[in-house]
Amino acid sequence: MRAIAVFTNRRELKVVEVPTPTLKSNRDVLVRVREVGICGTDREIGAFHYGTPAAGRDALVLGHEALGEVVEVGPSVRSLKRGDLVAMTVRRPCTGDMCHACRAGRQDFCVSGHFRERGIKEADGFMTELIVEDERYLVRLPPCLADVGVLVEPLTIAAKASVELGEIARRFPLERVNVRALVLGAGPSGLLGAMMAISRNNEAVVYSREPADDGRARLLRSIGAEYISAVDVPLDQLSTRGGPFDIIFEAVGNAQVAFNALGALAPNGVCILSGVPGGKAAFEIDLNGTMRNIVLQNQMIFGTVNASRSAFEESVRLLEQFMTIFPDAVRSLITERVSLEDAPQLLREPGGIKQVVAIAA
Repeated sequence: MRAIAVFTNRRELKVVEVPTPTLKSNRDVLVRVREVGICGTDREIGAFHYGTPAAGRDALVLGHEALGEVVEVGPSVRSLKRGDLVAMTVRRPCTGDMCHACRAGRQDFCVSGHFRERGIKEADGFMTELIVEDERYLVRLPPCLADVGVLVEPLTIAAKASVELGEIARRFPLERVNVRALVLGAGPSGLLGAMMAISRNNEAVVYSREPADDGRARLLRSIGAEYISAVDVPLDQLSTRGGPFDIIFEAVGNAQVAFNALGALAPNGVCILSGVPGGKAAFEIDLNGTMRNIVLQNQMIFGTVNASRSAFEESVRLLEQFMTIFPDAVRSLITERVSLEDAPQLLREPGGIKQVVAIAA
């Protein structure tokens, strides 16, 4: 069967033939991959910046944003059946006895760093026709999400942050009302983060470099969010337009933007970092002033990374809600679908919002 693989040592990215997988344990599930989304991580691996094949392998099959359909289940599988739609979780636990997070099924909090990630680190991904996976790493989707289910994985970043925000909110002595949320970046994660804010009845403002008449700006306005272009408003003037923000959700992967935006964070505010900076250039920041504000204004900053099963389940719930509130906007996030054969070219040429490889109908 076919797959898209990167050969890191030979610096090649191409369609290859790989063995058809079969069930090996009673809890295994055979899944036909329907669609796989492409993100910046895939493109960076495809450009040979990083990506680690499994031990003894010279190639890594790409893809971690996947929607599939169950084809066959092992005799001990109870939560899934043939024909079910599923999203595949990405991170697999380390084997260290002292990593209590992984032993508890929360490998997103792994402390050893020896986890594996499908399509990224030491485990093949989902950009292929069939995969076999343990039942516990598959999350069932309702049929109503068939045409947008590939968005479940990218939404998990915001979904996990939403769960953690709920825990953080318990520190407040009263219920917060009229919450203002600032989303940095209008990529897929930023757009989904804005949708999450709107679905929680928060005021959502998205700040990004696209001009004010860009299609992404129009999409955001259609769901009730405000869009501010960096072309028109400098970052340090954001809080002058309606006041400071209770929540900042960073989705640009740019440390300078993220930390300079902290000047717009309200007292008791929370800043969520979700991007991984790629640049190494140093920049100046007023660390004394930043630390003073965090301490004196009870502010909080936390990072969120590859999600657990619980975050995938929350992502499914949120996506169902989005499809009730603004279905056309959700569908418009997927701007291009191509065949597996055309995927290498798509990986080299980014465009649109979310590009998807359609593998099976």
